[in-house]
Amino acid sequence: MALAVMIQGTASDVGKSVLVAGLCRIFAQDGLSVAPFKSQNMALNSGITPDGKEMGRAQIFQAEAAGIAPDVRMNPVLLKPTSDCKAQVILMGKVATNMDAVTFHNYKPRLRSQIQEVYRSLAAGHEVMVLEGAGSPAEINLRDRDIVNMGMAELAECPVILVADIDRGGVFAAIYGTIALLAEHEKRRVKGVIINKFRGDKALLYSGVEQIEALTGVPVLGVMPWLKVDLEDEDSVVLERGKYDADTPKDLDIAVIQLPYMSNFTDFNALAAQPDVRLRYVSQAYELQGCDLVILPGSKNTLSDLLWVRKSGFEKALLAHHRKGGAVLGICGGYQMLGEHIFDAVESGLDEMPGIGLLDVVTRFASEKTTTRVAGKTLPALPGFFNACAVLSLEGYEIHMGETQRGAHVEPFVRLSECNAQPYDSLDGAVSADGNALGTYLHGVFDNGEFTRALLNGLRERKGLKAWEGELFDYQQHKHQQFDILASAMREHIDIESIYQIMREHQEQLCI
Repeated sequence: MALAVMIQGTASDVGKSVLVAGLCRIFAQDGLSVAPFKSQNMALNSGITPDGKEMGRAQIFQAEAAGIAPDVRMNPVLLKPTSDCKAQVILMGKVATNMDAVTFHNYKPRLRSQIQEVYRSLAAGHEVMVLEGAGSPAEINLRDRDIVNMGMAELAECPVILVADIDRGGVFAAIYGTIALLAEHEKRRVKGVIINKFRGDKALLYSGVEQIEALTGVPVLGVMPWLKVDLEDEDSVVLERGKYDADTPKDLDIAVIQLPYMSNFTDFNALAAQPDVRLRYVSQAYELQGCDLVILPGSKNTLSDLLWVRKSGFEKALLAHHRKGGAVLGICGGYQMLGEHIFDAVESGLDEMPGIGLLDVVTRFASEKTTTRVAGKTLPALPGFFNACAVLSLEGYEIHMGETQRGAHVEPFVRLSECNAQPYDSLDGAVSADGNALGTYLHGVFDNGEFTRALLNGLRERKGLKAWEGELFDYQQHKHQQFDILASAMREHIDIESIYQIMREHQEQLCI
């Protein structure tokens, strides 16, 4: 039987995903086989497993922290919102249906046995399981059908550690209120508390820690300081809080249009980490002024986001940027928007819409979703400044429901030679004849260091700057360094031995 612990939070965005990644790293460093698990994820950030299954990005980066390949069993249920009240439901990596919130809430009990079976299957192959909850276990209106917080802890028969974010204020009320709203048998499952994102002198916290321990009967296992670690975030709420705001001038200024239904914003983490790049997420059209590259990201509701681009003034601003010779790049839904026309009888409820018109391509949505990991090389004769990126190896993944056809006035971007580890031959993407607009279905394209540096050096050349002469930035190495920084900080500020003891004692009780 695997050791197990579950990280739950007093609210969303308290740091659960990052702390789970840190525990996975610590247990892996200690020589244990460890895997993350989150039964139900709601996020527009997703990725693809080596066998072509779709799962939440959070569990993918947690698997990276654990030193193992992502496995769809780590996230059997993924909800991708398509509107304020509806979401695409993905079960075990494949699209099942679309449901509104009430319908899915009523559907959840039917998933319990499948989730438990999947969890046990994954746990059977590992020595330690680190589970993650969602939101808060004190959402009493949802408790009767819960499958992701205390409901999941019961299915997995594991202890719980509660995480609270002190940076947002009211941390002791959040801890006390959360535990107070739990049923008695649920309270007994909570074995520790972690206070997260603390700034200042810990001495000021001691009396509060003593009082909250006395009030709840639950020990505080540590106080994590606010860490400047560059790790992926589960959803784009961090953009609203300004995490990626960058006011420091850099040689290159790149703007990502922050779409209402933006998906996979973590595509741009590798860009943000480049030493000569200032990356900005922009929500007002005037913010495009002065940027060197505009990026239209992926979208879970392409036509609705395209309509927003049009009504908000971004289309005019983007076309003006392009007329002045500015570069534009679209990924997935952004690629589709840059085309001449989109026909959609699947995703948005809208039938069709003219695109922005920077690429001679037409997209028709299909009911079957493409979910693949791919590899290939950029073509040898890319137009314009994108020629700096010619004949370079690329790896990435595709998640889309549209098929895009190129016209006569664009060139393909990349020839794909591998799909889900199998031989493959297909062309992806489009580059405009003037060489200033590029679209591709490849998520993760900027994780390819040689390609990204070639693109950035092309932008530098257009500005009259010398090519970057520093060492080629290795994003994968960078991520692993960040995991190690996180693990080291957690060992310093959290009683990791107590977490081991909590898991062992709970396992012993189960065996009695």
